Amino acid sequence: DVELQVKRIYCVSRALPVLPLQIEDASRSDADLAADPSLIRVNQDVRLNHRVIDLRTPANQAIFRMQSGVCQLFRQFLLGQGFTEIHSPKLIGTASEGGADVFKVDYFGGSAYLAQSPQLYKQMALMADLERVFEVAPVFRAELSLTHRHMTEFTGLDLEMTFNESYHEVLSLLEEVFISIFEGLNARCKREIEAVRAQYPFEDLRFSRPALRLSYVEALKLLREHGPAIGAEQLAALEEEQAAAAAAGDEERAKEMDKIIADAKAHLATVPTHADDEDISTKDEKLLGAVIGRLKQTDFYVIDKFPSCLRPFYTMPDPDDKKWSNSYDIFIRGEEVTSGAQRIHDPQMLLENGARLGVDLAPIKDYVDSFKYGAFPHAGGGVGLERVVMLFLGLPNIRKTSMFPRDPKRLTP
Repeated sequence: DVELQVKRIYCVSRALPVLPLQIEDASRSDADLAADPSLIRVNQDVRLNHRVIDLRTPANQAIFRMQSGVCQLFRQFLLGQGFTEIHSPKLIGTASEGGADVFKVDYFGGSAYLAQSPQLYKQMALMADLERVFEVAPVFRAELSLTHRHMTEFTGLDLEMTFNESYHEVLSLLEEVFISIFEGLNARCKREIEAVRAQYPFEDLRFSRPALRLSYVEALKLLREHGPAIGAEQLAALEEEQAAAAAAGDEERAKEMDKIIADAKAHLATVPTHADDEDISTKDEKLLGAVIGRLKQTDFYVIDKFPSCLRPFYTMPDPDDKKWSNSYDIFIRGEEVTSGAQRIHDPQMLLENGARLGVDLAPIKDYVDSFKYGAFPHAGGGVGLERVVMLFLGLPNIRKTSMFPRDPKRLTP
């Protein structure tokens, strides 16, 4: 109820008369576009090619303010728990974890690599008596993965700490980190959450304190017992979607659905016979997330005690049964956001495990040597910032939560 009288207007900076995309078009929801086919749809590549304009939409403004909030809440919680923030090198002399998925760069006539993880340096910091450390920093993965959840560069939220009796002390703290982030976002970012929901509708994240924690064997049992029925429901929904696309004359989408449906059928056929020590695929994870959501009424849960054969060389085996390991993954809406474990802190045991698995530890001799001067039992984990924001908001693609995403086909802007 205020009337403004404008006497003078100054132009600070003049925009081009024709923009590559209109903010109004980029702000529309799928429901708006479905209701009126004449409206312009701005696809993902156009958005990312002109990201500076795309970032001006209300939903994107909200997403990146919430991403900032996740970092603040992560730091705030850990500093309150006596952690020290560290900054480890990103140019290193060998692959961080002995894998092939690294970026190699020229280094004054020699070679260096972009760090896949701060893992080894976090552990070395603990051996220097820092006891509890964390880092917020870029992580580089030379993986040729063109999926909705992988990038070649992302922001890692990493922590590592010593413990007294059991690595579950660390796992419990990790669970509390996530819960404090979820509660903080819900309390501080109400407007941002609704701005995202207006363009990308989603259900609020369901979580509990304490978090639901399952052993690997328990999780696989749930998948085998309830996965086939829930998977059949999902398959029926896909077939209905394909029929609707065909009826609407969208032959391209109907044809795309052929492969999606065939893949879903092939996966469903494997679920009833999934072995307890067999790796879980991305499709298994998603289906298990749907099972847990239906039966346990939560979207946030932990799977503990992974098979030793599925974990890196530095993972501590279960002392009672070496087939299993003191390791865990944390999931949001059926997708993994954290992988962690108790680490081997005995240098001889580390060397023997490396030899058994065919991993040459000579290039990371400094890391192995750091445990020779008195080493504390310790554990930790790494979290992908963009993935947490994507899954908290129920978004379909991680590129929506990376300001300027990098993947095998994108290095600009």
